[in-house]
Amino acid sequence: MERRAWWRAVAPAAMVAAVACGGGGGGGGSSTPACDQSCIDGVAVLGLRDAIKLVYNVTLQGQPVGAQDQTTACSQGGTAHVHGTATSNADQGTTSVMLTYDFAQCHYSQVDSDPKQAFDLTITGSVTEQGIIAVQPSSTTSLAFQSDSMSIVGQVYSPGLDYNETACAVTLAQDGGNLSGTLCGRPAGAAL
Repeated sequence: MERRAWWRAVAPAAMVAAVACGGGGGGGGSSTPACDQSCIDGVAVLGLRDAIKLVYNVTLQGQPVGAQDQTTACSQGGTAHVHGTATSNADQGTTSVMLTYDFAQCHYSQVDSDPKQAFDLTITGSVTEQGIIAVQPSSTTSLAFQSDSMSIVGQVYSPGLDYNETACAVTLAQDGGNLSGTLCGRPAGAAL
């Protein structure tokens, strides 16, 4: 989290410098590897997962356990509403969740030195999150995400590639730092 916050502050200036120097790829070519459909979908699911995590952290982290119902403005436009239940187990350092996130034109972006961690997306639709969020390093996060219809539109990767998926089913599982499943019926995954 600290690393990404730092890049949000300095990345625009760094990108301007890289463009001014011919992209930094040497010989006029790009040093950024190509991003196929699997790569593009991986960045999109990372963006969706990070948006869910941000909404959770902004609305629910530190709140009393039990029934939850919070709405927040997304930092770049739109809203996110999260509702359901969250319970903690202090002995294990975990939080059990059964939550639904309703995104309405929620605009979320991230600039990163890793092109597979860069995105500028607008998310619309509902997704459920069920499982265990690790609070202590000795525990492992294990979550399932499900949506019958999500809209994920914008750009992914760096340099940005257009992304436009509407009415798209999403089924993902997070096991620790790995996210995998399907997006629009295609295999998709990302390292978190």
